[in-house]
Amino acid sequence: MATRWGLCSAGKISHDFTVALKTLPPEDHQVVAVAARNLEDAQEFASKHGISRAYGSYEELARDPNIDVVYVGVIHPYHLSTCLLFTKAKKNVLCEKPLAMNAKEVKEILASAKMNNVFFMEAVWTRFFPISVEIRRLLAQGEVGEVKMVRAEFGSEQMHIPRSVQKELGGGALLDIGIYCLQLICMVYNGEKPERIQATGFCLETGVDETVVVTLKFSNNRLAVFTCSLRVQLPNDAIIVGTKGIIKIPAHMWCPTSLVVNGKETQYPLPEPSLPLKFINSTGMRYEAEEVRQCLLKGNF
Repeated sequence: MATRWGLCSAGKISHDFTVALKTLPPEDHQVVAVAARNLEDAQEFASKHGISRAYGSYEELARDPNIDVVYVGVIHPYHLSTCLLFTKAKKNVLCEKPLAMNAKEVKEILASAKMNNVFFMEAVWTRFFPISVEIRRLLAQGEVGEVKMVRAEFGSEQMHIPRSVQKELGGGALLDIGIYCLQLICMVYNGEKPERIQATGFCLETGVDETVVVTLKFSNNRLAVFTCSLRVQLPNDAIIVGTKGIIKIPAHMWCPTSLVVNGKETQYPLPEPSLPLKFINSTGMRYEAEEVRQCLLKGNF
């Protein structure tokens, strides 16, 4: 049976997620319902994407018994309330990154998922790209020796986007795009906590960070450095430097389609979208969706 998806929000990211799902076999994935705060928005979205049920509230989606998992695509200040709504309704959840606004909210969401015995995953889509899988394989096999340095950058001009620069909308470079750099570093160093973190940058008048440079020191004199910015376009690549070689992830490191290992480049093309995308390389969201399906099938909660 197909995994039946319900969408919480009818915004840009939900559009791209739906388009990505359509690159997977329909016998495996189906979007069966969409909910928005405004019924007309949900109905318009459903019509565009061929979705059978449209709801004018998230509560109606939570009450729908014919859904296997909910994709939460609202902006992150609303992740706490929507995730609690769905987990308490015994719904499995894939929630967009960042999972919440702070550690306290994260703990509350995870506690609810555990208490209600439902599957819950943060949609850090990069982790499931074929290139990320290959990087983990290369590191496990010691292809570049012992990793001593990781460098990553993500910067794009987002000063005109309210949700990027306004505090009440969850703005800030680190929370919105810096986490892509940080998740790569955490993946390379197997989730090890750094011994020391040093950060410098500056904030906008709205109270959120515009540009940040972070240095992390790990055990055995291993380092990582990343830069994130809402003001300027950065190279948006990443490198992993070991004692025997270098792995380079060319732009765009958060949704990569090529990998350079010790000078040899390999391409990993993505499927073409059936509709125009709102964000670059979004058909790559297919990989996290398939991971969710496999976890549900195996009962990996």
